[in-house]
Amino acid sequence: MKFDMGRAWNEATSMIAANRELVAIIAGIFVFLPSLVLAIVAPEMISGPTEVNPEDPLATMTAFYSENGLWIFLLAIVQAVGSLALFSLFTDGRPTVGDAIKTGAVTLVPYILAQILLVLVIAVVIGVPIGLAVAAGGPAAGALVGILGFVAFIYMMVKFSLLAPVMVIAGVLNPAKALKTSWDVTKGNSIRLLLFYVLLMLAVIVVAVVFGLVSGLLVAMLGTGAVSLMVAGAINGILGAVWAVLIVSVLSASYRQLAGPSATEVSETFE
Repeated sequence: MKFDMGRAWNEATSMIAANRELVAIIAGIFVFLPSLVLAIVAPEMISGPTEVNPEDPLATMTAFYSENGLWIFLLAIVQAVGSLALFSLFTDGRPTVGDAIKTGAVTLVPYILAQILLVLVIAVVIGVPIGLAVAAGGPAAGALVGILGFVAFIYMMVKFSLLAPVMVIAGVLNPAKALKTSWDVTKGNSIRLLLFYVLLMLAVIVVAVVFGLVSGLLVAMLGTGAVSLMVAGAINGILGAVWAVLIVSVLSASYRQLAGPSATEVSETFE
């Protein structure tokens, strides 16, 4: 089956519209509220580093992320559960909010293991050749292989981009099998999927920049106090929630189109 970008977009927006109340609840709980809470308990996560050393900005950012590592980790876990729960809303089972959250929680550990496995695969397939090239031919050879490695990295990201819908919609919780299923289901459509993702990303960036300029002016007008941080946290939460819903719906629609309309049938296909 050839991937149809227009059909995927239409199905994605239709799924959001059909589940808008449940989608809003889960996105609000797992994306919007955490950003708002961070603005209260860890305002530095919203405002960023207060002092940046111009001579060593990397050290400043490293220290910032080290100091806030716990909050970053907790936010990532909460939002991961929320994203997986959103995928659950786009199955054929019509789950409740509770069912969706349960599915997200159950899928979390296998999904993390799949991500770890993916990182290991990328390290072996891309990292090892670059290291060998540097050792054998020096920096120039390493740079050349690095360019090829970057192309390979993009290709692999596209091939494995449907990992989450495979695990939630098709119920494939075996990490290795889920990765293979994503690879198989994207066969023959990698370029189309990449183009779809790029076009979507460009559109999101344009909208985000415009929204950011307007919201930035609003936050600047409020000054640097607690109110401005709360507003900034709310804005970050809204943007994050919209992005999460959009990417989940697009990936779900793409997977359902390539693998078939029925999650049950898809699951049986790859058993």
